[in-house]
Amino acid sequence: MKLFIGFVGSLLIAIVAYRKRSLSASGAVAVVIIGTLIYALSDIKWYGVLLAFFISSSLLSHRKKEAKQEVESLFAKTGTRDFMQVFANGGAGLVAILGAFIAAMEEGWYAFYIGSIAAVTADTWATEIGVLAKGKPRHIFTWRKVDPGTSGGVSGAGLAASFAGGTFIGGCACLFSLLAQEGVNVHYVVAGAVGGMIGSLIDSAVGAAWQRMYRCQICGKETERKLHCGRDTIAVKGYAWCTNDAVNALASIAGGLTALIITG
Repeated sequence: MKLFIGFVGSLLIAIVAYRKRSLSASGAVAVVIIGTLIYALSDIKWYGVLLAFFISSSLLSHRKKEAKQEVESLFAKTGTRDFMQVFANGGAGLVAILGAFIAAMEEGWYAFYIGSIAAVTADTWATEIGVLAKGKPRHIFTWRKVDPGTSGGVSGAGLAASFAGGTFIGGCACLFSLLAQEGVNVHYVVAGAVGGMIGSLIDSAVGAAWQRMYRCQICGKETERKLHCGRDTIAVKGYAWCTNDAVNALASIAGGLTALIITG
């Protein structure tokens, strides 16, 4: 019965998100798979946190969409998430749920789950809000001003959004734990806030150091895309394996481990 309810609920969410262009067709399939498994193997406190990430991030990705188009053209992918993006953001969380189910215990696994979801939420909020900030961001290593959309660029608005996103997930974890009749654990808020911030910073650092970047032969801008301005771009730095999805997955794991350490 839980498997059926999880499937129906996730399918409805995927359909709505697909129509709103928050998901591609492959992304909708991934949401159904992950959502069904999470609901079937856990309870509301796990499923609710995932929904909090997905709904908040989808709403932010559509906020002032036109104003973000120029910067988003430099990103490998847009706010319409595909199969790989969904698994990069939710894969670590799914592993945590499988671990808790197999071990028949939630201790530690739920903290890791909170941190992993907080990390991808913090990074998404930072990106969606940071690109709208006035002024240029600064490079995370050199602290020199860089163009908006540059891999490794951070801003005050983006950092504040990271903290807010992680705290939001921690707060939702508390709320859904209460709904699951387990009481309130304030450590979840701290785990979400710190795990989210660390994960977001790791995302920026790994992106700056290792992510494959290209230079457009038309406009001269650095981009994550192999094709920009209608022409093939030239690889200028980074490793072929280190895509945006790989960076997100690493950040998610870092956030999860941070939350696990914090909660002891």
